[in-house]
Amino acid sequence: MIRSNKFYCSLAVLLLLRVSLSWAQAIPSPIEHFGFNIGDDYQLATYTQTEAYFKKLAAASDRVRIEDIGLTEEGRHQYMLIVTSPENMQRLDRYKEISQKLARAEDLTDEQAQALASEGKAVIWIDGGLHATETVGIHQLIETAWQLTSRQDAETKRLLDQTVVLLTHANPDGQELVSNWYMRTRKPEKRSLSHLPRLYQKYVGHDNNRDFYMTNMKESQNISRQLFVEWIPQIMYNHHQRGPAGSVLAGPPYRDPFNYVYDPLLVTSIDAVGAAMNNRLNAEDKPGYTQRAGSQFSTWWNGGLRTTPYFHNMVGLLTEIIGGPTPEDVPLVPHRLLPNGATPNPVAPQKWHFRQSIDYSVSLNYAVLNYAARHSDELLYNIYRMGRNSIERGSKDYWALSPKHVDAINAAHEKDKAKEAKSGDAESSGGDFSYGRGSGIPAKYFDAILKDPALRDPRGYILPADQPDFPTAVTFVNALIKSGVLVHKATSDFTVAGKSYPAGSYIVQTNQAFRPHVIDMFEPQEHPNDFQYEGGPPIRPYDAAGWTLAYQMGVQFDRMLDGFEGPFQRVPYGKLQSPEGHLTASSPSTAGFVLDARANNSFIAVNDLLQAGAEVYRMPQAEAGQGAFFVPATDKSKTLVAKAAADYGLDITGVAQQPAGATTKVSPMRIALWDTYGGSMPSGWVRWLMEQYHFPVQVIYPQDIDAGNLQEKYDVILFVTRAIPPVNEQEGDRNRGREVKELNPNEVPAEYRAHLGKITADKSIPQLKSFMEAGGTVVTIGSSTNLAYHLGLPVQNALVEMTGTGQERPLPATKYYIPGSILRLNYDTTHPAAWGMPAEGDVYFDNSPVFNISPVAISNGSVKPLAWFATKKPLRSGWAWGQEYLQNGVAAFVAPVGAGNLFAFGPEITFRGQAHGTFKLLFNQLYSTSGTSQTMR
Repeated sequence: MIRSNKFYCSLAVLLLLRVSLSWAQAIPSPIEHFGFNIGDDYQLATYTQTEAYFKKLAAASDRVRIEDIGLTEEGRHQYMLIVTSPENMQRLDRYKEISQKLARAEDLTDEQAQALASEGKAVIWIDGGLHATETVGIHQLIETAWQLTSRQDAETKRLLDQTVVLLTHANPDGQELVSNWYMRTRKPEKRSLSHLPRLYQKYVGHDNNRDFYMTNMKESQNISRQLFVEWIPQIMYNHHQRGPAGSVLAGPPYRDPFNYVYDPLLVTSIDAVGAAMNNRLNAEDKPGYTQRAGSQFSTWWNGGLRTTPYFHNMVGLLTEIIGGPTPEDVPLVPHRLLPNGATPNPVAPQKWHFRQSIDYSVSLNYAVLNYAARHSDELLYNIYRMGRNSIERGSKDYWALSPKHVDAINAAHEKDKAKEAKSGDAESSGGDFSYGRGSGIPAKYFDAILKDPALRDPRGYILPADQPDFPTAVTFVNALIKSGVLVHKATSDFTVAGKSYPAGSYIVQTNQAFRPHVIDMFEPQEHPNDFQYEGGPPIRPYDAAGWTLAYQMGVQFDRMLDGFEGPFQRVPYGKLQSPEGHLTASSPSTAGFVLDARANNSFIAVNDLLQAGAEVYRMPQAEAGQGAFFVPATDKSKTLVAKAAADYGLDITGVAQQPAGATTKVSPMRIALWDTYGGSMPSGWVRWLMEQYHFPVQVIYPQDIDAGNLQEKYDVILFVTRAIPPVNEQEGDRNRGREVKELNPNEVPAEYRAHLGKITADKSIPQLKSFMEAGGTVVTIGSSTNLAYHLGLPVQNALVEMTGTGQERPLPATKYYIPGSILRLNYDTTHPAAWGMPAEGDVYFDNSPVFNISPVAISNGSVKPLAWFATKKPLRSGWAWGQEYLQNGVAAFVAPVGAGNLFAFGPEITFRGQAHGTFKLLFNQLYSTSGTSQTMR
């Protein structure tokens, strides 16, 4: 009997083993599905193939669940694979619940949090493919999915037992385009990723990694919902390319500065995971990892797929690795051959193959998962601890250290020293900055500054429902909600600090786990002065230096420095809001309706009305603000106006008679938008913007402009930044010995050949001049304001200095440098171009053009300034070295050219679909009045 039991037990084990082996064998390998191994030279998988493979993995393995997280901008399904042990898969909802509870840190004691951390599993996000031409990203994701699903080794099983892995495709549309483009050439050695014909994400291309606090794009919305509302992982890993020359990859930890709103536990956690990644590669004899000062990447900026999670207490990881389907060389860079803290294990020059990059990436993924598996309860508890710290900081008086506080300490001390010196009471401090010694500044200054009530962090923000552009304020609120922020809404009128607010106002308090993100969206960023050495050139930020979204969007809000309460109803996490519009009719015999030009959504309503054939007028003077729209009442317009109020959240007022000023009839214009072969991201953003606001637009290319006869086809042509070259571009190219070669049309598919070419001084500029002389309007943004110089208009670059030889030259970066930041402008709101704008407003500025205009040119009508810098300190958020040079500089102007006009806007008034506060500077130019194009008068 005993032998029989042993026999049957052994048989059972064998049967289980056979079932396990047969299950593993049923999981298709990449070569079985794709016909090649992931990482084979000259081979790329399309999204169609990848989608099918992911579905096969989910069908074949009990370790995988596939989730459709939403549609892409081109209508494809975007998938996330959830990979974990079969046992964990049975409790997946519970692990998600634990992850959410700990990340939000609400109503938990430390003991409860520790218990949940012990029960839960670390949730780890790994994505691929965001920048589709960085082909390692999506292919390492495929290989990682295969290995985690099929491997039977002890490590893989342990990792899946202790973690829940979210493998997410970041850009399906881009993979389909890029892989098909590369694979179109039959001969493998001739395949190339060069000269992609259009952007690899429908509207924004590479800027898809610049959209993660605004979440305009569908892919960003899908990803953000999983990251910030649904799963809230403790670690997220964002794969990119390309590594610094002479190294294989750049990874964490990153260089300074890091953003001052972070919990210090976040910074040290990034260091810890980065060390684990570097260690694994070294243990596997995979050299070439560089970190900190070895690369350009910092943790200052918000808005990227890797960086926005920082403001949610997540350990965000980014690696930039070399490699691709076409073999390449690791170049010899002598200074990278010496081991140091940035690159402890240098790589030798060598031929590099795609598979090496895939292997490195899988090792890095395993390193992250191994760290998470070994520290699962710690990661879960730490995200709670950071969230709890944020709640506590937002619940009391709190002073965050920043450059302004440091400057205030130094200024207060210097002021007292000057007083003491004057009175003869000065004493030697005996202090210096040497090792082990202080600055000589008494500690009392720390208390004086850090207890200054005016410098406290706010307890919360109130967005009044009666502000002129409340629909845009709601769009801002929705951006917060999509980022997982807790928002409240007032159910009735209330009063705080002596000010009354209407029902429907929104409240965002800072006593919440994602307080760093809240602060970052409302408060100015204070980027430190960051130079290569004292007196040397600046170190360019990874992206923007300042981006405060509330400023960019022109949202009105009040900062509350003290705690406050009211009739506030909690908005469920992730529930988007809709503004409530109202149509107020004066009487049954209403003559028409007035729409406020200060509200961006009024332009959507007007475009709908115009496309339906309704009449619309503008009013230079109106109670609703300059440039308000008047719509005469008809059966059709009444229906459309009522629908607009409901759909777009507009407060529209009916009037008993047509206002006396409503005499300027509005007509739609034939709008053309410049683009180029390969796609322009700023143009793509504007195209998206035109679609959102219902402006019909036609995309045109340099060949369309060079063909002439523009006035017969278009009324207005839009040029985004980098469309119009500088006057001396060709001469500069010759001086640098660089040939500017045109792409051979025979190498381009026929459907894209009409997109080739570029704007030139000899062919394109004369056509644009003729277009304006015939009555056309040209709108230029950013560097495309170069058109003013091509036309010989009486404007000059304001940001120049005289050399010792009497020659003008641009101000050097050691004197003037303003990377992407928010600045304050004054506007001429009496001009139709600026109707609906405030007298002063914020604008996104990125070393943008600024102009000098002579008083004579202004007085004789040659040029009309529209916006200018009125102060020496226009900086609102970011970094503005030498900002005093901007004072009295003109940021925007309009100039007549024949019967038409050139509008020039130096700052990025449509920046990444975020700058709602300056959209009207474009929208106002897109209507004709009284049957003619908008004049400058």
